[in-house]
Amino acid sequence: MDWLDLARAALLGVLQGLTEFLPVSSTAHLLIGEQLIGYEDPAGVFTVMIQLGSILALMWLYRQRIFDVVTGLPSKPEARRFALMLLLAFLPAVGIGLFAGKYVETVLQESLGIIAWALLLGGLAMLAIERFARHPSVTDADKTPIGRAIGVGLFQALAMIPGVSRSGATIFGGLLFGLNRHAAAEFSFFLAMPTMSAAFVYKFLEVMDQIAPDRIAEIAVGFVFAFISALLVVKPFLDFVTRVGFGPFAWYRIGLGAALLGAMSMGWL
Repeated sequence: MDWLDLARAALLGVLQGLTEFLPVSSTAHLLIGEQLIGYEDPAGVFTVMIQLGSILALMWLYRQRIFDVVTGLPSKPEARRFALMLLLAFLPAVGIGLFAGKYVETVLQESLGIIAWALLLGGLAMLAIERFARHPSVTDADKTPIGRAIGVGLFQALAMIPGVSRSGATIFGGLLFGLNRHAAAEFSFFLAMPTMSAAFVYKFLEVMDQIAPDRIAEIAVGFVFAFISALLVVKPFLDFVTRVGFGPFAWYRIGLGAALLGAMSMGWL
């Protein structure tokens, strides 16, 4: 057992858990992190598996809401409406993923330049949306009108571009479609559950034959650290953006994107 590999796996698990639900792009952070610490992840097996830790952490935090919706489907109109809202918001990402998934994996995710520009431009967009978005009329994510939910789902499809951030894109969309900060962030969490679960199942079926027995320990460590990190970050993030807004995350994106472009121009990456 290589303890250095386990330490790297733990570090990447923490990075995954901390960034998955923040509007800063977990994919970008993992790709950059793996390059910086020299971690090899053939076929993205490690990344695929530890994402499950983040998904389960979110489901654990919202376990009561999930239980209420599932048990209420036969008899409660509000539960059926909630499920329909998420389904319709989820479908655009499915369509784009089926048609463009391979191109994203083999071309876009290999380009640090695309990631850097997506981070930088996404940060600028976030600042503009915070400044000029319409006055919020939706304060409860559960009550998001179906049409607006679909609009947010279309924004989620933009996250196929590495560096855009799935949570960032859905939060942008939520703010533009009249959700307040808390509702936009929470809607992003709700939409993450079916989206990330489907993405995990799809990718797992692709890579399951490539999970080497000698890497199971690394995957287990990354999974646990991703679960714990995501568990710790979701609720404080909701409280923070409700009070302060998304400005700090926007400036972080801009700074990171500019730093990546600078490092690339100097030949360091």
